[in-house]
Amino acid sequence: MSNHSINVARLLGRLSELGAIGRDADGRLVRLAASDADREGRDRFVSWIEAAGLEVAVDRIGNIFGIWAPADVTDVQPLMLGSHIDTVIDAGIYDGCYGVLSGLEVIETLKESGFVPTRPIVVAAFTNEEGVRYAPDMMGSLVYAGGLDADAALATIGTDGSKLGDELRRIGYAGDRVPGFLKPHAYIELHIEQGPVLEREGVPLGAVGNLQGISWQRVTIEGDANHAGTTPISMRRDAGHAAARVVIFLRERAKAANTPTVATVGCMEFEPNAINVIPSRATFTVDLRDPDEERLNQEEAALARFLETLSDEEDVTITVERLARFQPVKFDERIVAAIEAAAEARTLPCRRVTSGAGHDAQMIARIAPTAMIFVPSMGGISHNPKESTADDDLIAGANVLLDVVRKMTEEE
Repeated sequence: MSNHSINVARLLGRLSELGAIGRDADGRLVRLAASDADREGRDRFVSWIEAAGLEVAVDRIGNIFGIWAPADVTDVQPLMLGSHIDTVIDAGIYDGCYGVLSGLEVIETLKESGFVPTRPIVVAAFTNEEGVRYAPDMMGSLVYAGGLDADAALATIGTDGSKLGDELRRIGYAGDRVPGFLKPHAYIELHIEQGPVLEREGVPLGAVGNLQGISWQRVTIEGDANHAGTTPISMRRDAGHAAARVVIFLRERAKAANTPTVATVGCMEFEPNAINVIPSRATFTVDLRDPDEERLNQEEAALARFLETLSDEEDVTITVERLARFQPVKFDERIVAAIEAAAEARTLPCRRVTSGAGHDAQMIARIAPTAMIFVPSMGGISHNPKESTADDDLIAGANVLLDVVRKMTEEE
């Protein structure tokens, strides 16, 4: 077992402190990207970076980096750790924040122990991972990895009509560094599982071997508004009914498949949205996920065929807009194995898992060897104020990250 351990009180205290930032009048945690609450959270994180004696850097998309670069290793590619600190609406306190604060804690622990790494170690907080205010999600890491032009991202219009670039300037986080200015030697992200597998099996750690592919689409169905009481069912062009058929199709298809495929309709709006008027328009999102690219392609094709048939059967017009499409990611085998070895050295049970959620790691995997560490989520709950992970599991995950980072930066 390793003789080193993170500072438990410091890590747990910061998680609690950051989790108190961004509470609304009802006590909900809402720290959307580039909002006033996000600025407050960023300011607190930067204060901790500076207190640790690290260099602070901010790039044009607002990604924040705390850089530990001993004088004789400045020209060597860094090992990068991190995640995000923006949240969904009515969030829990661990999603993303745990990985960022654990990365900082690992650096501080190593510094305080007198350890001198063979390469710089960097902790990153990426902008707009959640994608609630600005689409797509995982935007900061996507820009950083070269998958989205920075100017295009900064021109993104949010759900409230704001422009991301303007808001980053307003809150003081429109940095001057070019995204990608540090090319990582490797990247490791520690995260809560956001699913039920580890808790159900009583395993405190997951070495994440791969990550599901994600397909986001917006579907718009156009029919005719008409009187709810006087229009016979057979004469309706009901956009609402057609939308409901899509929801049922997706659910039944996923249930019948002997695969990990999942499908979700998370947003839906009707027009004119009146109790006594047949909907003339239905707009909704479809989220398809699968760890296998071929199966994900098949699910997208099946949906397209169903929409074509539905258009004829319901006499409606259907249009589809692609919002985001990310291929499945296989993480670096060497780093995954190092995570497993570190867990074994601490006598902590560990199993390989697939991530069902998207993470910044899947973007950074485009430019550097990457892996993730999961700790259990109680009840499999996330994106919810009930999101919770036992302190012992939080500590175990951070200590395994510590051991892996030490191992990867003491070897040439």
